[in-house]
Amino acid sequence: MDTNKKNNGNFVKKLMDGGAFGLLALYILFCLFPILWIILTSFKTHAAINTFPPQFIFIPSFENYNTLLTSHDFIGFLTNSIITATVSTALVMALGIPAAYSLARYGIGGHRLSDWILSMRMFPPIALVVPLFLMFRFVHLLQTVWALILVYTAMNLPFAIWLMIGFFKDVPKDIDDAALVDGCTPWTALWKINVPAVAPGLAAAAILSIIFAWNEFLFAVILGGGTAKTLPVAVAGYVTDRAIFWGPMSAASVIALVPIVIFAMFVQRYLVRGLTLGAVD
Repeated sequence: MDTNKKNNGNFVKKLMDGGAFGLLALYILFCLFPILWIILTSFKTHAAINTFPPQFIFIPSFENYNTLLTSHDFIGFLTNSIITATVSTALVMALGIPAAYSLARYGIGGHRLSDWILSMRMFPPIALVVPLFLMFRFVHLLQTVWALILVYTAMNLPFAIWLMIGFFKDVPKDIDDAALVDGCTPWTALWKINVPAVAPGLAAAAILSIIFAWNEFLFAVILGGGTAKTLPVAVAGYVTDRAIFWGPMSAASVIALVPIVIFAMFVQRYLVRGLTLGAVD
């Protein structure tokens, strides 16, 4: 009798686990379906895209990718995205690390300064577009990658500083004191002791900064203009008053997506470690 109850209990548990797994698989498929559809559309011809009902099985075509990768304009947009994302992130880290360290270790500006810095990131971007447009036009930086680099640096820096403050606070101050006794300067203690200790956290801040800069659209379309367009603006450009060019737009979306996915796969362990750093006391 007990054996039958145990077997029935195991069967019910397996059934519930299988049902939960099936629901989770359906949910994941539901979330990933738009990405899958974009990938499929990028390999379709114009005729196949407009076929009804939609085709899931077809002969793939590289026509859309060939059109993009042989276009000088699109290669320029891709180059602009790479430059703005990497340079702005490098500036964010170069300025943010010393700032976060000074706030965490020496309390520069008082304990409320870090909250004020974070509040700078809470401004709605649309409220800043017109003043920034006028400023960059006055200094002749409008429609240049430098305008986007400066804006992305200014937008990402407050969040990166606030994020890194917590990482530096997790490093015991006794380590710094021991380094100073051994003859290190505060600058040396920062770069040779603290930075290696919180490297996963710094990597998390850098990853989030580069993803924001890579995906940003509003400032790129208004400040970038014609010569400094980035990939998000290029993707939106395939929606015209005459038609929506689904094939090239889908191919451009895939090209914009692939670098970030590959980058995330390589750095995911640093991102997870960084975001959980200090979560357990």
